[in-house]
Amino acid sequence: MKVPSVMRTYCPRCKAHTEHEVTLYKAGKRRTLAEGQRRYLRKQRGYGSKRKPEQKRTAKVTKKLVLKLKCKVCGYVHHKVGIRLKKLEIVERVK
Repeated sequence: MKVPSVMRTYCPRCKAHTEHEVTLYKAGKRRTLAEGQRRYLRKQRGYGSKRKPEQKRTAKVTKKLVLKLKCKVCGYVHHKVGIRLKKLEIVERVK
């Protein structure tokens, strides 16, 4: 699916429709010292066995991709709920 690099949509901070820069949301690097990650790594340890069984087959073909919208007026960043897509292409708007 082709998505424009600049989208005019509602900004919750400005409380008006403004232009937003569109990028793809990417999860950050996991923090090794965070409590949840330490617990996960502790449970993964052992004699060669996994904490949970590896899934044999998957039901879904696609992942949900989240769009990150940055307001050009105030710089506020918010996310657009994940859309199920096989491929996302951010294209420049032609004038």
